Amino acid sequence: MKYQGLIIRLLTLFLCLLSIPAFSSVKVNNPHYNSKGFFDIHVCNWPEQPLFLMAVFSTLHYKDIKQIEVFSPEQRSVGVFNLNKFRVFKNKKKQTKKAFITKFSLPKSTSDGWYSARITLNDNSTLMAKDYVMHKKLPIADNPYPQNQAEDIAAPETLHWQAIKGAGFYQVFIKDTWQDNKLIYKSKLLKQNQLTLPANLLQAGGLYSWRIHARDINEDIKLGDFNHGSLSDRLSFSIKD
Repeated sequence: MKYQGLIIRLLTLFLCLLSIPAFSSVKVNNPHYNSKGFFDIHVCNWPEQPLFLMAVFSTLHYKDIKQIEVFSPEQRSVGVFNLNKFRVFKNKKKQTKKAFITKFSLPKSTSDGWYSARITLNDNSTLMAKDYVMHKKLPIADNPYPQNQAEDIAAPETLHWQAIKGAGFYQVFIKDTWQDNKLIYKSKLLKQNQLTLPANLLQAGGLYSWRIHARDINEDIKLGDFNHGSLSDRLSFSIKD
């Protein structure tokens, strides 16, 4: 009995220590991470514009960031992040993070390979992070149901569209047109080309728009959150009274 409490404490400490390498090794061996955050860059196919790159750097240490410059696999500068464009969100520990997001033109001549980000801090020290990019074009979702601009229809129970070759995941965004295009629903990542709608989301007499984002993969240690994605046109439909 004298040593029982000590043994329990030592065993608890041992189990905690065992868990640390398993967690930290993911980031240590993942080139997207450095001590300040996570870098990723995607090839995007959006309506009515040429292919472009969208770069993201998410960080808890946003106050420490002075500049982020992106380089192609040939080590040519692609451009500098606009640090005035970001999203604010909370991580699982309820800590405030910022995701800096900037669009860049796709280099005219480049090969598949490692894009890199040079993060300059306020003390002028620098950190690097990398993401491997394969320059592919993911098609935009087609043949939606309801059809675009469908009017006075019964409230659908599901939304669906033609499966996209090369897409592994989809995400749907729905806005209420009568409420100043307020985002009323954002789906989780979907593995199928359809979404079952929550009950009572759509109201009689309502006018809604929706878009489909497709991506090839999700959270790959080499390719990042995803490698290439596409976004559908803004689709609309109205519900009969």
